[in-house]
Amino acid sequence: MTGEDVLAASTETEQLRRQLLQAQRLSSVGALASSVAHEFNNILTTIINYAKLGLRSPEDTAGRTQALEKILKGGQRAAVIINSMLGFARNSSTLREPTDVAKLVEEVLVLTDKDLRKHQIQIETKIVDRPKALVVPAQIEQILLNLIINARQAMPHGGRLRLEVRENRRSHMVEVKIADSGIGIPPERLRMIFEPFYTTKEPDEHGHGGTGLGLSVCRQIIEQHQGRIRVESTVGKGSTFTVKLPLE
Repeated sequence: MTGEDVLAASTETEQLRRQLLQAQRLSSVGALASSVAHEFNNILTTIINYAKLGLRSPEDTAGRTQALEKILKGGQRAAVIINSMLGFARNSSTLREPTDVAKLVEEVLVLTDKDLRKHQIQIETKIVDRPKALVVPAQIEQILLNLIINARQAMPHGGRLRLEVRENRRSHMVEVKIADSGIGIPPERLRMIFEPFYTTKEPDEHGHGGTGLGLSVCRQIIEQHQGRIRVESTVGKGSTFTVKLPLE
């Protein structure tokens, strides 16, 4: 194999890797689509009802002002949600930059908040520090979104999701913990969950299960950032994923 062949193969591999990352990103957005649509329906109902109220009371200045404030608030909420989704879906940048990891967690929670509450998941967030890591923000958001969606799916009857961000000065790492109170992962499966195409998810009522690529992609991204990911799990009690990224 010549040098040109090696270069061509390397270029093709990189293109395939980027396509896989984009496919995973869109798949994650798709998992939230139903909940986001429901949220938009509630927002539109509020906007329409207050618009009608304002039109019915042309002489009631206070009432019209209140209606306009509610309409504005609803519109702003809708803009935040759609901009978050579009930004996440379209952002394919590979540029690393100093990034507030806690802010990434907060931005992903904007996307997932409605979905988690719809599935009766209680959210606990603990921001111990606001450390910065030199990362590709969109890729780290993708990891966080994948792990949060996985956690929600591990709690089919509701539960508790805990997120924690802290700086570990001894290891010079940013640590993000995502812990669920779900069904847990059996020990014999635990060591295989980061392997490509391996999934612990059972098919749903439509026959759709996991692709087995989500955690594999997560590990690949983290390792490219010189970071680490580990998991602890107890059957019937839940799982805790810890993502470690080098400090800036």
